[in-house]
Amino acid sequence: MRTLVINAGSSSVKIALLDGHEVVSRETVEPDDAQDALGKVLEERVDAVGHRVVHGGTRFTGPTLVDDDVLAGIEDLRAMAPLHQGPALDALRQARAALPDVAQVACFDTAFHTTMPAAAHTYAVPARWRDELRVRRYGFHGLAHEWSARRAAELLGRPLEQLRTVTAHLGSGASLCAVDRGRSVDTTMGFTPTAGLVMGTRSGDLDPSVPPYVIGEGLDAGDVATALDRKSGLQALAGSSDLRDVLARVDTGDDDATLALDVWVHRARALVAAMAAAMGGVDVLAFSGGVGEHQPRLRAAIVDGLGFLGLALDAERNAAAGVDGEVDAVIGADGHPGAVVVLEAREDLVIAGQVRDLLEDGPLQDDPG
Repeated sequence: MRTLVINAGSSSVKIALLDGHEVVSRETVEPDDAQDALGKVLEERVDAVGHRVVHGGTRFTGPTLVDDDVLAGIEDLRAMAPLHQGPALDALRQARAALPDVAQVACFDTAFHTTMPAAAHTYAVPARWRDELRVRRYGFHGLAHEWSARRAAELLGRPLEQLRTVTAHLGSGASLCAVDRGRSVDTTMGFTPTAGLVMGTRSGDLDPSVPPYVIGEGLDAGDVATALDRKSGLQALAGSSDLRDVLARVDTGDDDATLALDVWVHRARALVAAMAAAMGGVDVLAFSGGVGEHQPRLRAAIVDGLGFLGLALDAERNAAAGVDGEVDAVIGADGHPGAVVVLEAREDLVIAGQVRDLLEDGPLQDDPG
């Protein structure tokens, strides 16, 4: 089966064509260039299309064949993930129009987190909010966290079912997940992808009284919501959403950049520890995502404060991983109870696998009559 995988993120669009498990082509483009890039790959033979969709709410808990009703259901969740749901919907509509006879499958980031216990996903808010308005912790980056936990076990040569893994997917959007023996039991993002870690333009965790306070001081409610998603995080603290720029300015002694980095690292360390606490410990910490894969300095800044969890880095291994092209590597120091790895995020392989699993007895098979 040749599966086209479309991953429309908040800052980039990843497009991959896979023939079974083999990669035919892979490309990452800016959102503005996505339509042209997608148009070119749609000229290839495609048997099925798998789409990463960030929010599935409580309705979509696994890969789902897309029809008009499903498309409307995804649209209904747009307000819960405003940076992501729109691009995914655009890609879905373009692919359906170009390939009307090809199965389109939505694969949801939230689905991996449906295994979280009630204690982890329930907010202490009024019953109507929880029951009628669907207010709960959903969690995101589930496709990436699922891959990271699985691949980390492979790198270590240990069964996934025996490992307590903290997966750290760090990019312009970022989250952590506590994967206890293959199952998500806690994560840092919540009702929307704004919660948790400090991100490129997103605030991360914030006292819930702050928005009504600043609105009461005269700010527009819509502007506040936009600011928390698009004008906060590193952008607000350092004037840049790119950690590479922040690090370069730290090295020049820039005070704003130094504070931004300190805040970013402080939150990351604290939440790694929180994820470990959800599992009663940690056997492996797995870094992925653009920042997690390619910034040894930031990996070190996080792990250097986590020795009490049995985690430590080998300086040479860490410095080499993700710098010279090779990403997947064990970078933890020998003789410590916890392992540390870095690996390439491969949501495309998870999505392609989900598409194959869903369709193997479905519309791509001959009707036996």
